[in-house]
Amino acid sequence: MGKITKRNMQTKYLIQASIIAAVYVAITVAFAPISYGYIQVRVSEALTILPFFTPAAIPGLFVGCFIANFLGPLSIADLICGSLASLIASILSYKLRHKQALVPLPPVVVNGVIIGAMLYFVYGVPVSLWACMAFVTVGQVVACYGLGYPLLCFLKKHRKIFE
Repeated sequence: MGKITKRNMQTKYLIQASIIAAVYVAITVAFAPISYGYIQVRVSEALTILPFFTPAAIPGLFVGCFIANFLGPLSIADLICGSLASLIASILSYKLRHKQALVPLPPVVVNGVIIGAMLYFVYGVPVSLWACMAFVTVGQVVACYGLGYPLLCFLKKHRKIFE
């Protein structure tokens, strides 16, 4: 085994972030019909548990969301708001990594509020603001707790992937 250097650690961080971004984009695009809109379950949001394992997930999720939103049907508002929501949620999930059950919570709350508000104010979705937030929040609960939390438990058992 080679000597661990700062350069090796930086390379590992960059590779992890890049893989996370690529997987996020691939899953979002693969499930495009349910990944965009005011009623959505973005399956790729299951990956928002990855800050539990590595801080490289923060830029990885941000860039992945940015690219996925760039490829999506919505406008620049989604590109900016969605990507910033992912960045904020990823940072908060990383800060909560010592409380495993709470790791999926920031993406649920942050996206529910920010994306729900964006859909209502920017896109004029024809339901109330609270309904927009509720629709996004429910989709996030399905993705982050329904898919993401079991993924977190599985990956925790196989933690070597992140070493």
